[in-house]
Amino acid sequence: MTDATATPPEVPAEPPVELPVEGPSTASIVPASAPVATDADKTEVLPAQKRRDKRVFSSTVKAPKPPKAPREPKPPKPPKGAAPYVRVGTPGARDWTPPAGSPAAWVPPASGGLTPLPGTAPGYAAGTVRGQATTAVLERPPLAALEAKNISAWFGDHQVLDRVSLTMPAGVITSLIGPSGCGKSTFLRILNRMHELVPSASLAGEVLIDHEDIYSADRKLVDARKSIGMVFQKPNPFPAMSIYDNVIAGLRLTGTQVGRAERDFLVESCLTKAGLWKEVRDRLRAPGGGLSGGQQQRLCIARSLAVTPRVLLMDEPCSALDPTSTRVIEETMLELVNDVTIVIVTHNMQQAQRVSTQCAFFLASQGKPGGIVEYGDTEAMFSKPIDSRTYDYVNGVFG
Repeated sequence: MTDATATPPEVPAEPPVELPVEGPSTASIVPASAPVATDADKTEVLPAQKRRDKRVFSSTVKAPKPPKAPREPKPPKPPKGAAPYVRVGTPGARDWTPPAGSPAAWVPPASGGLTPLPGTAPGYAAGTVRGQATTAVLERPPLAALEAKNISAWFGDHQVLDRVSLTMPAGVITSLIGPSGCGKSTFLRILNRMHELVPSASLAGEVLIDHEDIYSADRKLVDARKSIGMVFQKPNPFPAMSIYDNVIAGLRLTGTQVGRAERDFLVESCLTKAGLWKEVRDRLRAPGGGLSGGQQQRLCIARSLAVTPRVLLMDEPCSALDPTSTRVIEETMLELVNDVTIVIVTHNMQQAQRVSTQCAFFLASQGKPGGIVEYGDTEAMFSKPIDSRTYDYVNGVFG
């Protein structure tokens, strides 16, 4: 008879089952018959079990994240008491030369009232603008050359220009001279797409800035005129706008969003470069139409500079001005040429000699379209011209 208290025979334990796992190593799954872990063992067994489960049952592998693009370095902190950094246009500095080995940004006081501040990084300057300490980020776009290739123009069936090619070098003043009706002003308007505003007008050829045709289909009209500004023969400020609003009108037309501190700095800087700041700084909210003719023309120059053009076209800007205002405009042009390429149409031979480095002589024979007779250094053209027609024109024989 069997003893009820006899110990049952010992059942051999099942060996652990090995399962393949992903990763550099494998793990054993604990069999169902294994003893249950006590409270003291849970802290050791369960974390290992959790790590193993993640390895065994993981079905997807995440792709590595692409490296982040390096962030643009932040500008240095403004000095104590200065306003936050603002972004502005070209400083208009005539002799902008940071000292060798120095991080200071030197900007002459004529450029919006900024003064050198040792310790600021290149491209930054600090100073007082309208009584407030300001630190500004200075953007100085590179100078641009303008090139016209085989330009022909018509008004209806009447051809006014025939295959005119001209290179206007960067950073110099190029004057266009010639008698009335030879196509100078038409050529100037073609350089920033004003010619196409006339319903009957048409043209052929290319106008290149930085080797890109401004008449290409993928080039926006606003972008072309923002790069190539224009000042007309007759001053045309917005009469109902204040002097302040006249300067920043171009920003609104191009959809440029700027803050108040930036607008204030830009107005002062552009008016200073146009030689008008000292005359109007106490009446910026007065109507622009209340200024004199010479002041209105300089206001139009300041308005053109506010959108930081790389080329500035001037169509007889001094023809309606007195000698004193003419002298101020000429001095302004000589200062601006360090920051912008200038092309000017003028009937004043002495003015062409005073301000321009390069000169092009346009002439139209009777019944024929206009073209360039001679082009080159201004002094050489006025002293030793190659073509006899050029000599006769600059010496007043005709024209």
